[in-house]
Amino acid sequence: MFLHFDINDKGSDAMHKKLSLIDEQTSPLQRIMFVYNIEDPQKRTFENNICTFHIGNGYFLSVAHNLRIQAGFFRSIDADLYRSEIFSKLDGSQNRLMEQYYFTDEYTRKKHLASADPAVLHNIANILKQKRFDTRWVTLAQKRICRSCLVFQFKNNSFYNDADATRLFDTAHQMYDNDARKHTFLVPVELVEAFYGEDIALYRIVDTPKEIIEKIPSLPVNYNFLEEDGEKLYCLQSSPSGPTGRLLNEAHIEGMLDHFGIFQDEVGGNYLFEGYRYLIKGYFRFGSSGAPYLFYDADSGGYVVNAIQSEASGIQLSIKNDREGNFQYINAIASPLSIIKDRLEKHLSGGIS
Repeated sequence: MFLHFDINDKGSDAMHKKLSLIDEQTSPLQRIMFVYNIEDPQKRTFENNICTFHIGNGYFLSVAHNLRIQAGFFRSIDADLYRSEIFSKLDGSQNRLMEQYYFTDEYTRKKHLASADPAVLHNIANILKQKRFDTRWVTLAQKRICRSCLVFQFKNNSFYNDADATRLFDTAHQMYDNDARKHTFLVPVELVEAFYGEDIALYRIVDTPKEIIEKIPSLPVNYNFLEEDGEKLYCLQSSPSGPTGRLLNEAHIEGMLDHFGIFQDEVGGNYLFEGYRYLIKGYFRFGSSGAPYLFYDADSGGYVVNAIQSEASGIQLSIKNDREGNFQYINAIASPLSIIKDRLEKHLSGGIS
């Protein structure tokens, strides 16, 4: 469902409509996390949290740079995959170390990490790196070592207050988050395409009834390339205190750039961030990558998404004449959706499988 607001509304009604963008029942902003052992609540773990937002029909946009970051190690792995891709490459001492800290569940045929000691994890990561085992998140998801999932959280134990939709969930995909004091629902997604140079990734919901997908709020896409003194922008992102809440704050386009940056990838090869970007002035929290930039579109009568939060843009300040590590970030770099318009529209129209 799309969120529509009347720009002429005043007072409490206008405020109510703006609050709809951050309310858990009506916000299009969610999170993608990479989940180990999604079907096993006792061994399930969550990693690599990133912002994302729904653009309709089960398609979600986020950033791409987190996909090619190396996890370093894995929390669990299929025993057959471990034997075929890792075991044969290990020498005796390496094999003993791995067997010491990964135990095999004979029922599920999975090997599970049994240590949280940073020194142990460092040693495991060194072995996997030496043997050139790819631990980038995109590869871990492709090999189903973990799964990328949308994480929905609500105060009550119901998916968008819909009892019928809630009953469609596998019980293994529901849990209670004691820290957030919210009920959590997991919805699996798969990567459709990563536009690495533009730092944008497109996902779609999989293995999920359409009745669930239809309940998720979404935003229409606007492909205009905005000017500095153009539309009034808002950033919809995680709250300053953590990813559970949401924040809607004003943002300003301070400039534009033809971007150049190098992303380090030791496994697949470094690649370039390039193409047109907005230089944004306004609050953004670390961990807000993937957050949408919105503006009110009078023609459609609602808010539309125009760009994605991509990078921090830092300048170094001197504090007590000590410049070491004194970075203060006052700007952000956002990727306008216009730079992937043709490719994105082909996916959304079913032109690319």
